Amino acid sequence: MAATATEPQRTSVLGVPVDVCADVGEAALALWQRGGGQIVTLNAEMTMAAKADPALGAAVASAALVIPDGAGVVWALGRQGFRVRRSPGIELARNLLVHAAAHGWRVALVGGSPAVMEQLTARLRQELPGLQLVLSAHGYQSAEAWPGLEQQLVGARPDLVLVALGVPRQETWIQQLPGRRGGLWMGVGGSFDVWAGVKKRAPTWMGALQIEWLYRLVQEPSRWRRMLALPAFAWAVLRQG
Repeated sequence: MAATATEPQRTSVLGVPVDVCADVGEAALALWQRGGGQIVTLNAEMTMAAKADPALGAAVASAALVIPDGAGVVWALGRQGFRVRRSPGIELARNLLVHAAAHGWRVALVGGSPAVMEQLTARLRQELPGLQLVLSAHGYQSAEAWPGLEQQLVGARPDLVLVALGVPRQETWIQQLPGRRGGLWMGVGGSFDVWAGVKKRAPTWMGALQIEWLYRLVQEPSRWRRMLALPAFAWAVLRQG
């Protein structure tokens, strides 16, 4: 089965929606042209979390574009007969930033620590001199500061908003943001840390072997409990047949 680049075909993995498309970059740009919406990057861990957390499940279900970020989701789709490539969210987000810099898009960045945001914006201005940053705000705001930040963000009318608040907060925050309209809104997890030079992505060879999860676990041993979702996901897919 296949889908055109600009017309994703929605299916599901373990009841959680995911879109099959030939090129996620083209699908994202087509979404922007249609008026924008939320983009979710789905992996096995998030799939299991969405099944357990109604708020996250609702955010994924209502997203305009859900791309298969993880190898587990690609494997599950393959068992359904879909030929898709893994589409890492960090790569799609970076490509969108490059496109934004080249086409005068208004860009907003939300999340990460204050130090990471400072390093990130400095690096992006150097690497993408055409980038039009209309707002950049770290994720450690006080509860009282968030409503004002949200109003400022919506008022900036961004074409692209990248949010690094972690799963599930980034997905639910985007979905529930009052007054959100137009533009692409995407949760990017730890991408800010990588782009700022604070952390490194797994080597390419580990990605090819689909063991990036092991690299992340070595970097952050505290993730081990979350990693238990991976065998649970595989078992659930196999049981489904």
